[in-house]
Amino acid sequence: MILFVGLGNPTPDSQNNRHNIGFKIIDAINQNFSLSKQKPKFKGLLTMGNIGDKKVYAIKPLTFMNNSGTCIRELIEYFKIEASDIIVFHDDLDIEFGKIKAKFGGADAGHNGIKSLDKFIGKDYSRVRIGIGKPDKIRVNDFVLGDFNEDEKIQLEAISKKIIQSLNLLIDKKLDLFSSKINN
Repeated sequence: MILFVGLGNPTPDSQNNRHNIGFKIIDAINQNFSLSKQKPKFKGLLTMGNIGDKKVYAIKPLTFMNNSGTCIRELIEYFKIEASDIIVFHDDLDIEFGKIKAKFGGADAGHNGIKSLDKFIGKDYSRVRIGIGKPDKIRVNDFVLGDFNEDEKIQLEAISKKIIQSLNLLIDKKLDLFSSKINN
């Protein structure tokens, strides 16, 4: 059993924010693998289905970025999902836009969504860090809560496709292979 978590904020005006890239990836997974219709459960929007021979759940927490851990803790306790079977998709300022890095555990690097997850479920889960780049002359909060520009929207479609095409590597926990394949 695998749990995909996309980090973001649930308000309509946040929909196209850089901080919501995790939500965008969950939407792409849901669509490409025909997972169930999103239902409000466990303080999030939950879908489920199969990818290959794996039972998967995908969730977009509705608790806002800074409280994502409360949603995920309830879900994993109910379904008895191990933290090591969780894959979290989130934005990363320290990575160039469009670059993707996957890793297991690690520091939160100031990301409030990751801080919340670490607080409620520990650090023993996989993370897919999707680069949004560092802003020039714009405050960080304004940048991450700002919408993708037109060029970024086009690139976001390509990013989603790459992740979808290599999702089996994430499911099989081949994070290094995923990172190297996806950025080539």
